[in-house]
Amino acid sequence: MAFMPLSSPERPMHYGWPVSSSESAVKTGSSLEDRELVEALRAGDEAVFARLVREYGPGMLRVARNYVSSQAVAEEVVQEAWLGVLRALDRFEGRSSFKTWLYRILTNIAMSRGEREARIVPFATLAGKGGDDEAAVDPSRFLTEGRWAGHWTAPPESWGSPELTLLQGEARGVIDQTIAALPEAQAIVITMSDIEGFTPEEVCNVLNISLTNQRVLLHRARSRVRQALEDYIGEAQIR
Repeated sequence: MAFMPLSSPERPMHYGWPVSSSESAVKTGSSLEDRELVEALRAGDEAVFARLVREYGPGMLRVARNYVSSQAVAEEVVQEAWLGVLRALDRFEGRSSFKTWLYRILTNIAMSRGEREARIVPFATLAGKGGDDEAAVDPSRFLTEGRWAGHWTAPPESWGSPELTLLQGEARGVIDQTIAALPEAQAIVITMSDIEGFTPEEVCNVLNISLTNQRVLLHRARSRVRQALEDYIGEAQIR
């Protein structure tokens, strides 16, 4: 059974965030239930396998890229993950969704490759290490004295402006660059949650972290991305 080529198509924007191909596919693709889908794969249905690679491949590549040092290595990780799926089909018990099971295989392989590259420690350790006193938002943005201490010095910019609509193509690049510069745990959680459309419970299940850790990591990541977008929009309005 041959692998289909993996690609990274242009992603549409939705409420300021890119919508993943896998998320769109879940909403509009085949209505096969997970068990029926797995049975089709067990029976060697290449059309079903090709559809899954098209739907999930780009998102898997984005998640894998957060663990390893290059795009080429991330592509190898994704291909290894698909091989792992085919080898493990007989062990799929349906206790989680196929998507969650697939991404658990992916992240285990990606983490192992990252460790071999000496880039990361196990995710659960990374997620719980340090950063407890890290401010999600720059403290200088809040008043420190008087009746309104703790309130915004200036509220966050609205993202619904016509200017942002015009700048969305460039803003997508700002989002991608900011996520790439985040601490690894934050980058992985925001990629899975806000780009690939995983629920908090699915993220915790795949990454083996607590719901509290997931919320903290996602909040910090979103705050940094929002700040980067606000800075970018402000600079663009001055130009």
